[in-house]
Amino acid sequence: MGTEALARLAEERVDHRFKGLPPDAEGRTVAELTAERRNLFTGGFTTPVLALSAERLEHNLRLMETYAARHGLLFAPHGKTTMAPQLFQRQIEYGAWGITLAVPHQVRVARAYGARRVFLANEVVDPAALRWIAAQQDADDAFRVVCYADSVRGVELMDAALSGAVRPLDVVVELAAGEGARTGARTEAECAAVADAVAATGTLRLAGVAGYEGEVPGADPERVRAYLRRLTGLAADFDKAGRFAGLDEVIVSAGGSAWFDAVADVFAEIPELSVPVLKLLRSGAYVSHDDGHYRRITPFNRVPEEGALEPAFRLWTQIVSRPSPEQAFANAGKRDAAYDLDLPFAQVVRRDGVERPATGISVTSLSDQHAWLKTGPEAELAVGDWVGLGLSHPCTSFDKWQLIPVAEADGTVVEYIRTFF
Repeated sequence: MGTEALARLAEERVDHRFKGLPPDAEGRTVAELTAERRNLFTGGFTTPVLALSAERLEHNLRLMETYAARHGLLFAPHGKTTMAPQLFQRQIEYGAWGITLAVPHQVRVARAYGARRVFLANEVVDPAALRWIAAQQDADDAFRVVCYADSVRGVELMDAALSGAVRPLDVVVELAAGEGARTGARTEAECAAVADAVAATGTLRLAGVAGYEGEVPGADPERVRAYLRRLTGLAADFDKAGRFAGLDEVIVSAGGSAWFDAVADVFAEIPELSVPVLKLLRSGAYVSHDDGHYRRITPFNRVPEEGALEPAFRLWTQIVSRPSPEQAFANAGKRDAAYDLDLPFAQVVRRDGVERPATGISVTSLSDQHAWLKTGPEAELAVGDWVGLGLSHPCTSFDKWQLIPVAEADGTVVEYIRTFF
């Protein structure tokens, strides 16, 4: 990643764009505010404010680096989860081969902050985006984009847009996870037709195969492994047919956040091909993990001996209304908290510097700017109390916050993460 561009993030001025930050920090640079090491609870931060745990963030980065290395995998974590170049850099420092992204705009963000390897997990048919990618590659031999191809028509559109490019664009043929799944060619025969179309161009180069096992219909361990074996079998068939001739390596890629244990198992079975295989895992939600969806589905539940991810997010909100013993309202809502998979989870209550479990408190609904809380007889809650909420689905949590404080266990804020959505 580009250290100069990342350093410039610290020069940005704190102002009204960044919710939750101390009003008296207006005009300071991010670097100046960071140097003050303010406390999240006593340093003037206003609610609602989303914070990341410094210790848990570090733990998750280290755990997945270790996991990938232990299983002989290279790692290109999905950056669309965070869209935070500082976290991209941390992921690369912790051994990532590159960054996975979903759409060309995200590639532009990563490139602006010095990304060298991007796995674009989508077929790109927009001529302007393709021309921009080609220009970036032609201007910098160290920059590489690999993207999907899943149709002959897509290959034709890519070829037309890339006319005149000096370097070919690397593509991997995407095998769909089954009928009714998301993208990808549905059959091995269709995949072969796409590969033939790529070979017929001078603008594209077949670099391997890829897929996403998270889209397997009725996913269970057997179905997921069966699909992954189809994917690795496709790579072996392509190799036998001489489709990878002339390559230094071939990419075989899969891996969301629910089944990376199956990816590790099946990728370990890949037979020796005529060229070395780059086994590329793409899981992305691990950075922050969560208290809901990913906590339930993480493969570490199935393989606890491999370790455990820790939820790093907490949304701090404040009680602004307590109209009855059974109900309270906090000042965080849909504009602040992810709610597409689960509602937030009341975890702790903080009053006068003392933190206690949020016993008897649950979130039942969200308005735009309010959380509806149900309170049982055992709930001790008053107007002005801070409530720490756990969140579900990192991908729709990061995108609501442009500048996120990273706090140590005692509340000391040691960093601010800038996002670009």
